[in-house]
Amino acid sequence: MTIIENAKREIDLVYQRDPAARSALEIILAYPGVHALIGYRISHWLWSHKLKLLGRLNSQLVRFLTGIEIHPGARIGRGLFIDHGMGVVIGETAEIGDNVTMYHGVTLGGVSLEKGKRHPTIGNGVVIGAGAKVLGPIVIGENSRIGANAVVVHSVPPNSVVTGVPGQVVVRSRPRSVNVDLEHGRLPDTLGDSVISLLNRIETVEKILHVHPAGLPVTNKDDDHHEPAIIHSPDHGVWHGEDFSI
Repeated sequence: MTIIENAKREIDLVYQRDPAARSALEIILAYPGVHALIGYRISHWLWSHKLKLLGRLNSQLVRFLTGIEIHPGARIGRGLFIDHGMGVVIGETAEIGDNVTMYHGVTLGGVSLEKGKRHPTIGNGVVIGAGAKVLGPIVIGENSRIGANAVVVHSVPPNSVVTGVPGQVVVRSRPRSVNVDLEHGRLPDTLGDSVISLLNRIETVEKILHVHPAGLPVTNKDDDHHEPAIIHSPDHGVWHGEDFSI
């Protein structure tokens, strides 16, 4: 596809994935993600035709205008949508498949000083939430969802959800819908669920052994006062208790 054909496709994609879009003119004038991708196509063409310095200079100009830095050596497929976009960084050897969506603050970064492949490969249909960092020459399987502010340092199988620091991978129990998965707020709490599971197991063991937390004294670090051990657990995802107040 030519640069102009790609630009038309990217404008159509904004209509599909951003309910705030009202007109093609608004998208052309006020969407930095579209500007950055048009600029990237030009920079990549220069880079591919051995005009590497001009490609880098153009990418730096686009970065100044949009706040989005895409190295001209990166390989980007069709249908990338960068929403808002400020602070997005895509490294030189990054590869992005088709119909990928990413939000502001995303980094596709490298973790090595060696030449060669050092940035991630993003599969088709992946959604990367705001502030997420995907680091190293890893592969993010197609149709996966990376949660906001997740730090991903290991490869992810297809149809997975990743959340946390470092990223915890949860394989989807149900297949993803045909449409683009923009529900990046639906994320599993892997650590919280593990804690709750442990609390439930402890309670079961206490019942079997006929012991209770009140019979297990703990020592206050500040003095020699002994208090009953209290195990807290959330109520419908909300933690209560005076000792949690700030």
